[in-house]
Amino acid sequence: MGLRFPGNWRFTPPPDGNFINCEIPNSAVWEFIDIVDKISGQGQRWYVLEHFKSHFGNSSRSSTESWAESDLRSAMTNAAMNAPLFIEAFVNACDSLKSNGEGWFAPDAALINTVLAKHKIGYEIRPPDLVARELGSTPIPVTIATPTIAEMAKEMIERSLSRSEELLSEGRPREAVQEILWLLETVATAFRGLETESGKVEGKYFNHIVRDLRAKHPGSTLERILDWATAMHGYLSSPKGGGVRHGIDLNGGIALDLNEARLFCNLTRSYISFLIMEHENVGRL
Repeated sequence: MGLRFPGNWRFTPPPDGNFINCEIPNSAVWEFIDIVDKISGQGQRWYVLEHFKSHFGNSSRSSTESWAESDLRSAMTNAAMNAPLFIEAFVNACDSLKSNGEGWFAPDAALINTVLAKHKIGYEIRPPDLVARELGSTPIPVTIATPTIAEMAKEMIERSLSRSEELLSEGRPREAVQEILWLLETVATAFRGLETESGKVEGKYFNHIVRDLRAKHPGSTLERILDWATAMHGYLSSPKGGGVRHGIDLNGGIALDLNEARLFCNLTRSYISFLIMEHENVGRL
């Protein structure tokens, strides 16, 4: 089954923005050609070249294997003028090769997503959909504005946020949520030892720190946000929830899919952003 995406992309892809959306850059085209070459190493190289060439719009058989390689490069370079169609052609070529019953191995969505992310191409394959990262799938931004936290851990926070997004693009939902949940726990430790109007925030671990913060700020927005963050943290940690900390219950657990993982990553990003902004304010209450 082919990828699903808006029909108008076949004629006019989304414009470039934070990502490359219109065309596949040459560096990525050459990497995809290299992947085809690696696939052909399983045997019948000429056959594989012709197979991919036909999916990229050139169905006439080349006179030699060498010409087949040259013709494939030309076909893929021409197809790169429209990024969604290029991705669709490569996915279809891989899927049809794997389904022909001869035991071929070809890249899956996770591997293709890794190449797209590496070259800042603004699409992500979430079978059966091709999604534009520019349009509605951009992660919630986290502003690291509080000087105390920014000076202590800005690089670490940005690195972890970036790694979580990379894992999502690679089709690894559990690891993506695990990474950003770790970051939520880490940011919470910045409140440990903070002097507030109601006393010093105690506790060593996330649940203890949050419990103490909530008790010291009853009826506040901070208390409500921490309630929600704690509930989400508990669900994701539980073997019958996300199972990202203690393993998943094989009898009753439900593994996270990519859509659920992105939801939880964005929720966690919003909580992290709020906590960072509140850190300095709490000390002044």
